[in-house]
Amino acid sequence: MKNSHAANISCALASAALLCTGALAQDSQPAAVQTIEVTGAVEKYDARKNDTATKIVIGTEELLKFGDTNLAEVLKRQPGITIGNSRGGTEIRMRGLGNGYTQILLNGEAAPPGFAIDALPPDLIERIEILRSASAEFSTQAIAGTINVILKKSVKVAQRELKLNAGGAGNFLSSSANFQLSDKDGPLSWSLGGNLNGGRFRTLSSQTDEGADAAGRPTLYRSDARLEIGQWLNGNLSPRLNWTFADGDTLSSQTFVSWNYFNRDGSNDWQATLGSLPAYSSDTTQMSSRSWFARSDLNWVHKIAGGAKLDSKIGINGARRNNTYFQQGYDAAGNMTLDTATPGGSSDSGVSFSGKFSTPYIEDHTLAVGWDGGDSRRSEYRTQNDRPIPGYVPVNSDEHYVADLRRLALFAQDEWTVTPRWSVYGGLRWEGLETRSSGSGFDAIRQRSTVLSPLFQTLWKLPDSKNDQIRFALTRTYKAPAPDRLIPRRYTTIYNSATSPDTQGNPALRPELAWGMDGAYEHFFADGALLSVSGYLRRIDDFTRNAVDFNGSRWIVMPVNDGRATTRGVELEAKFPLQLFYPAAPAIDLRANLTRNWSSVEQVPGPDNRLAEQTPLSANLGLDYRMDAQFNLGGSFTYKSGGPIRVSQNQSTYATIKRELELYGLWKFDPKTQLRVSAVNLLAQEYTFIENYADASGSLRNTSVYPATALLRAALEMKF
Repeated sequence: MKNSHAANISCALASAALLCTGALAQDSQPAAVQTIEVTGAVEKYDARKNDTATKIVIGTEELLKFGDTNLAEVLKRQPGITIGNSRGGTEIRMRGLGNGYTQILLNGEAAPPGFAIDALPPDLIERIEILRSASAEFSTQAIAGTINVILKKSVKVAQRELKLNAGGAGNFLSSSANFQLSDKDGPLSWSLGGNLNGGRFRTLSSQTDEGADAAGRPTLYRSDARLEIGQWLNGNLSPRLNWTFADGDTLSSQTFVSWNYFNRDGSNDWQATLGSLPAYSSDTTQMSSRSWFARSDLNWVHKIAGGAKLDSKIGINGARRNNTYFQQGYDAAGNMTLDTATPGGSSDSGVSFSGKFSTPYIEDHTLAVGWDGGDSRRSEYRTQNDRPIPGYVPVNSDEHYVADLRRLALFAQDEWTVTPRWSVYGGLRWEGLETRSSGSGFDAIRQRSTVLSPLFQTLWKLPDSKNDQIRFALTRTYKAPAPDRLIPRRYTTIYNSATSPDTQGNPALRPELAWGMDGAYEHFFADGALLSVSGYLRRIDDFTRNAVDFNGSRWIVMPVNDGRATTRGVELEAKFPLQLFYPAAPAIDLRANLTRNWSSVEQVPGPDNRLAEQTPLSANLGLDYRMDAQFNLGGSFTYKSGGPIRVSQNQSTYATIKRELELYGLWKFDPKTQLRVSAVNLLAQEYTFIENYADASGSLRNTSVYPATALLRAALEMKF
């Protein structure tokens, strides 16, 4: 059977090669030369196939294929990646894990707090690198893996591009404009990319609270209708300058600026058929937010005799966010019982410096040593002012804190080509972090942590085969607590309960440490087609979970270290043109991936004692059909399972399955003008999330239902 299968593949490859040869023979000589040059460029370097470390690279074509408006929409189709919608907003997850387990980098460095990297427009991105295993060059705060977003760097001569995008449905409308400019003058080249987008939305969601006493008798049933109406406007600019000197050195400056305005008006209206209404039977809220973020890097690459190179970079960044929040609460008779104004905001500033010296010091070895450091400061304030109302006690507060974060990392790595078929990567990275915090209502906090991470990866190309290879990696990674998770200040909720508690940080929180193994088998066909089977295992010590407790008057959730957790999984990926196996088939490219994750937390009783919010199963199936030189069609179906999770002895959650279907069409009117139309989330499946809390006194169940909307988008792309 194996020989028969191999023969079928060989016949398919031979047929494809004969078809390509015949096509080339019919072309004129200049066209044949051009085709050979393009093929050579592709075969010269394939990071997915030839890098010792596993790396998936998403290029410009795939980034723009579906007309996506943000990075999260692009990544949800990639193997092993899911997008979560928690109360904290959109979250990008690898191996089903968010909550800081997935490291997100911008040009190789972590973006400071407040910058929503998931909302970055694809038009400003050159490529995305997905690294399943950690490497010494980047931070090892990557227990689940790393996603490195590279902003556009390549400069094309006299490039002028404009894209206009509009889309929406009855309750959601958006539009955007993107442009790219670039040029070159001798040793100097420059580029400027920009994006402006805005829109409005109107959503109606619901919540149901159900309670029971210790004997299981119903004591509460109430429901809430939530209406939210909002608008947003944001923009991004990404200028870049490159200088190339006579000796081959390069100096480049890259800046990224982003600003955002968001406004939302909401209302809640509660009805109770059993038990009491909450503290406020209805309320209205008005929230607005204004923020900006800026980052600028200066990068110098110095070439040294013998193939050595010094790559150094210094950067500065800053961010500011200002929020205003007004809320009015009413009792069952419609009398105002709450009138509060809560302005707040944060600011971030910092400097970073990094460098790497690499040299082929011994035959078949490439040694690299480097450093990565930074110093940043974050300040935050929140003021609550309640208008006095007869019969109700106002709550007034003025809270603020300042956190200074210093980090330094030193690393060394060596990539050794043992034989033409076997390469080995070894790395060692030491990272030290120090956080100092002070503010109102708590004593000054100082926390230090150091992590030494040995890293090993290897690639073995199987004998007597040009297309089959095996990968293995053994890594040490960690997750340091974010500064706001250390601050013991409290964020209050007006509907305080076991399923809607106040939030408070924990100064005693320790980093989570993990040992991990990764393995993969890969088979490569022609033209970038592949079949991959991979697996992973992580053992996490000092695992952090959110613990809910009642302090006598309020419910509070706080992060705590709680023993050990393990997570493991398998991942399947395949992509190939249908003509690879059936030469007479239409020009259809198929791609599919499936990921299954398992996890367990030792200190939490089973069953379903999984890591919080981990996605057990995710899958994606897509195809692209090139009808002719002017018209392409394609589609993608994404599946993400849910199910129950036991968070602690008393807490559990449940999430429903999510299914999404997308279609797109691309018309190329001429080499400089094309129209892209896409339909997003055609199934419009609503999402349900359930939270449960049960103890000796009874239980409370909270069910939230969020609607979904099918969207239609159209983008006109023009080059000048």
